[in-house]
Amino acid sequence: MALVQGFTVRWALVLLAVVFMVATHFSTPARCEEMKELRKQAASRTRRIIFNNDGDDSWKPTTRQEFLDLRTTPLLGTHVDTIFYSTTQSFAYFSHNSRACEVNAPEGTMAARFIAQGTDNLEVMIDFCRQNGIEIFWSMRMNDTHDYSNPKMRPQWKLDHPEYLIGTEDNEPRCRTWTSADFGHQEVRDKAFAIIEDVCKRYDVDGIELDFFRHLCFFKGPAFSGEASDEDRGLMTELLQRVRAMCDQVGQERGRPILIAVRVPDAVGYCRAVGIDLQLWLEEGLFDILIPTGYMKLSPWQDTVELGHKYGVPVYPCLSDSRVKGEAGKARNVLEAYRARAMNVHNSGADGVYIFNVFNPRHPLWSELGEPQTLRGLAKHYYVNYRGIQHANNYLLDGERFLLVPTLDPQHPVSLQAGDEQATSIAVGDDVLWGKDQGIVPEIILRLQVTGLAGADDMLVKFNGEALAGGAIADGWLEFAAAPELVKQGENSVEMALAAGAKHEAVVHDLQMVISYEKQ
Repeated sequence: MALVQGFTVRWALVLLAVVFMVATHFSTPARCEEMKELRKQAASRTRRIIFNNDGDDSWKPTTRQEFLDLRTTPLLGTHVDTIFYSTTQSFAYFSHNSRACEVNAPEGTMAARFIAQGTDNLEVMIDFCRQNGIEIFWSMRMNDTHDYSNPKMRPQWKLDHPEYLIGTEDNEPRCRTWTSADFGHQEVRDKAFAIIEDVCKRYDVDGIELDFFRHLCFFKGPAFSGEASDEDRGLMTELLQRVRAMCDQVGQERGRPILIAVRVPDAVGYCRAVGIDLQLWLEEGLFDILIPTGYMKLSPWQDTVELGHKYGVPVYPCLSDSRVKGEAGKARNVLEAYRARAMNVHNSGADGVYIFNVFNPRHPLWSELGEPQTLRGLAKHYYVNYRGIQHANNYLLDGERFLLVPTLDPQHPVSLQAGDEQATSIAVGDDVLWGKDQGIVPEIILRLQVTGLAGADDMLVKFNGEALAGGAIADGWLEFAAAPELVKQGENSVEMALAAGAKHEAVVHDLQMVISYEKQ
């Protein structure tokens, strides 16, 4: 008996020594530096298009193949190199088989069938991507509040802990979503961390996305007409530091890094005001991939790209459906407009394109938007802005003060009195003369949607300082042919004036440039 006990003790000591050596090995500065280098290498891979799938394909299909065919298999052979798959229903409520929070997989849904089969939607997506050489990230919407308007998406955790929420039904924040979790509470941050850690330890993902745009309400200060405090920003930074350390530890254990992508507003000041210390996060290397914009675009793409690249972080600007209302919004969602937006992204020096809220896997954009060489000869519709900016004030009082881009659209028209002059600019990613030596000369039409004109001669328009002639009005649009030689790759100025003899005020509601290429 004593011999057996001695043998057991000796092996226990050996095991403890091994554990100690392994732990010491993983915590050495050399291993940390090695992991940083592996992260850098992984982050720098080619991603022509990142496809964000919001996970709504988990409900109606009845088989695994139907699930994949709905949004995924048709992407094979396109420019999509990376899929970000979201399982978020609302904060603390997910459709994958989480062990850290409640699971929303109602009976009869594909999400429930997968779990009954011993898998889940996230694992099936990972398997598909592994089999087809596609990079796969799990996307967590950091404070999703779809449960504000749909109580069925509200977890019991929120019902049990109303004290952890930003507001109440009777005390709504400015953005109205009172069901937002208040990250000022340690319990909320711990819950977020536990959910993230559970995925990183149990699923073979290449990375995780922390989507702060869904939704931009984290602290009571900015939620109720103020700004986040230094303490608020410190708490959110502490959470990201915990996530970074955990991802690196898990990455070391499996011998392959877990990348962290963040989707945030594209203005450092706006981020700080809502509780995101983006500058500090970059300085500390807390994330690997930057996804700028969501509900609104505040800065030129070039500014954000330069910021990320300054710290060695690749940047993938987000393109998603327009939030401009009415027909003008629909016009901004057509393929030609997405081509123009993507060309502006490529011209900014960005590392690729990120597509959000577009889910038809058979749409031509998946085979066009990822490569400027593919885009350059295709027709495009350029606008002054595509998304609208009204959401900037929804999440932050006077959020438009951080705006550094022009805003002309039907919600932000320009009024002109006789003799008045107003100026704006339109970004054009095309080098429109790329095909001149091949006899490919573009037709370029500058269009202004104007009310109040008695005739085309009432409006005087200069493009990059050159007066445009021969304007004609058609269906409420004043149209000018523009010589290709006038168009710059980048920002182009547009000056608009109402002739001194005009008898009525004119209002410019929108401005569009249409480019089409033909071989002569």
